[in-house]
Amino acid sequence: MIVKSSEADRFIGRAPKDLVAALFFGPDQGMVRERAEALAKTIVPDLTDAFRVAELSEQVLNADGARLADEAAAISMLGGRRVVRVRGAGNGLAKLFEDFLEDPKGDALVVVEAGDLNKASALRKVFEEYDNAAAVQCYADSARDLSDVVRSALKAEGLTIEAEALDDAVSRLGADRGVTRREIEKLALYAHGKGRVELADVRAIIGDESEARTEEACDAAGEGDLKRLDLALGRLWADDASPAMLIRNGLSHFQRVLQVKLAHEKGEPVDSAMRRGWPQIHFSRTASFKAQVQRWSEDKLLDACDLLLETEEQTRTTGIPPQAVTGRCFFTIAAMARAR
Repeated sequence: MIVKSSEADRFIGRAPKDLVAALFFGPDQGMVRERAEALAKTIVPDLTDAFRVAELSEQVLNADGARLADEAAAISMLGGRRVVRVRGAGNGLAKLFEDFLEDPKGDALVVVEAGDLNKASALRKVFEEYDNAAAVQCYADSARDLSDVVRSALKAEGLTIEAEALDDAVSRLGADRGVTRREIEKLALYAHGKGRVELADVRAIIGDESEARTEEACDAAGEGDLKRLDLALGRLWADDASPAMLIRNGLSHFQRVLQVKLAHEKGEPVDSAMRRGWPQIHFSRTASFKAQVQRWSEDKLLDACDLLLETEEQTRTTGIPPQAVTGRCFFTIAAMARAR
């Protein structure tokens, strides 16, 4: 079955009891991850439970396709329905899932995460055509959807937000649901105890003075300009900019480049695709952004996003200075851009 992006949250809350597998796909990888986890948690609230959750990759299934049926049929030692998570799935797994959905094994729910799949994608077609499966679209939030996300997240923290502040926040967010959630968390923490979020709060947290310099670093890395990148990073560190902020902005930037590239490959003019997203790209950056859309391939952009996610994890879990590991990440991305 087909589940449109606007219907996805309702579907997750009322998923059919006979659902065997669900595929989450789209250019907004933060939303793909969030929605996939939300569905999985309807079966297993704690996704770290090794007895009830199995994690597989495309590489593992390509090497041993029987693992899918084996994990789906496995019985939890402590009881309860299991979840099988498959991340980074591609069209190479289409036949495997077709065979599995034709004759499902066990009662586990299989939750699959993929990138942006076009209508001709073999994997997407399989999940759309079977009644016991769902292909769930994950496209960037509209301004209206994003307003609801911001209000709901702040309400959960006991906060309201004034109209002008909400409009400003929406104009700065939306490229990636994961990044949006983290920015709202920062905003809620900053406004804790006030009761109402004001415009000044939004601008202090989501739009600080180092924003332009992070954009400079992202563009330099995207163009493979090592000298310009070195200068931009030096200025950021001199201003005590947060490495975490730079990583988040970098992830948002390269996901935006990927969105525009995929739209352009489907026939949409680059200028039109750039205008559809938000926040709007400043006119001073349009030439650089267009050059990056032409320079990068889809696979390399996905690799760059994965590297940024890994780097964010390293800044929290290793003893390496955050500035050092972040700088290494951006120089690696710049090297990828130069190796065309």
